[in-house]
Amino acid sequence: MATVTLHGDAIQTSGSLPKTNSKAPDFALTNTDLGTNTLADYKGQKLVLNIFPSVDTGTCAASVRQFNQEASELDNTKVLCISRDLPFALARFCAAEGLDNVVSLSDFKDRSFGKNYGVAFTSGPLETLLSRSVVVIDEKGQVVYTEQVQETVDEPNYKAALEALMDA
Repeated sequence: MATVTLHGDAIQTSGSLPKTNSKAPDFALTNTDLGTNTLADYKGQKLVLNIFPSVDTGTCAASVRQFNQEASELDNTKVLCISRDLPFALARFCAAEGLDNVVSLSDFKDRSFGKNYGVAFTSGPLETLLSRSVVVIDEKGQVVYTEQVQETVDEPNYKAALEALMDA
């Protein structure tokens, strides 16, 4: 279990992020066409998992926009934006914003992603949603960088995540 804050108040998550240099846990996430995407679907590609509570909040929306902009310049890289929002909400947001360099995925159905990656909130007003985190995975499926944002309303460290990606 990890502890982060929301406006300074402590809240817990279901576990801890995967350790660097470990094999990335598999996942089954729902895409915007209601199909299922797994880690195996991205074999041989670098991945940035942009994990957040809800795209309908300012900080979460900003992270999707920022990673969309950064992703357009990266080779062999996919940015997966992951929350427990309904796939329809994720599709609506990206369409309205003109964001086409990210893949929107939801853990609303299976809910194993939040548990396997240790990011499901287990207390506080965001209970059952996902903690703002970034996980970078190399082409071999190894975790090369993780960040769980300590204060949920803050943005992740984009620069550190992208540097880890380029070093992978």
